[in-house]
Amino acid sequence: MPMFHAALVEDNAEERARLADFLRRCEGEFAVEEFPSAVDFLTNYVPKYDLVFMDIDMPYLDGMSAAHKLCQLDEQVCLIFVTNLAQFALKGYEVSAFDFIVKPVSFSNFSVKMRRVVNHLSARTAKTVLIRGEGNLQRVAVEDIAFVEITGHKLVYHTASKAIPSYGTLKSAEELLADPLFVRCNKCYLVNLRAVSAIEGNYAVVGKDKLLISYPRRAAFERALADCLCE
Repeated sequence: MPMFHAALVEDNAEERARLADFLRRCEGEFAVEEFPSAVDFLTNYVPKYDLVFMDIDMPYLDGMSAAHKLCQLDEQVCLIFVTNLAQFALKGYEVSAFDFIVKPVSFSNFSVKMRRVVNHLSARTAKTVLIRGEGNLQRVAVEDIAFVEITGHKLVYHTASKAIPSYGTLKSAEELLADPLFVRCNKCYLVNLRAVSAIEGNYAVVGKDKLLISYPRRAAFERALADCLCE
């Protein structure tokens, strides 16, 4: 089982210690970091965490406001609110919270919820990558990347909802994604075959984009696409 990275964001030291102890006793291996405030947690945030436990009632920056900021920085992290403010449970849907744990926290309740969390994290562990953008890091699910484009030394990772600028070569993008279903259609594009909806003439249709398939790569690209559709 892989190692997961967890962050405990809780202003009460005893509660943080209790959660850390519960994590050590649960199934799965966790590297745990503790933060006494949401401000400390979000300052210089790096999207390396698989799981974040967030208290809601904290000074300076409350957990719900912090969660909104976290969603802007890291769309993939699994967020669990730990709070005695049960009335805020419905608001958790605004930030796609995975679950809620209401204080006082018992180990029996915690362990049941953690089994769900571990199953969820295990299923997606090998499917996300960190992309170094312009001044930041973004974690993206590999399957959400439709294609990668290169112009000079500038890479752009295209998803259905955004384009993430980066730097490097198509070869470095291939090595980062490490997925055989990403295939070059020409020297400028690395295409996720799962995102190809059609071939129109010399173009692969990917969402609203049409990407030119060069003549030297056409046979190999179409063969790889056919194999993908047969899987």
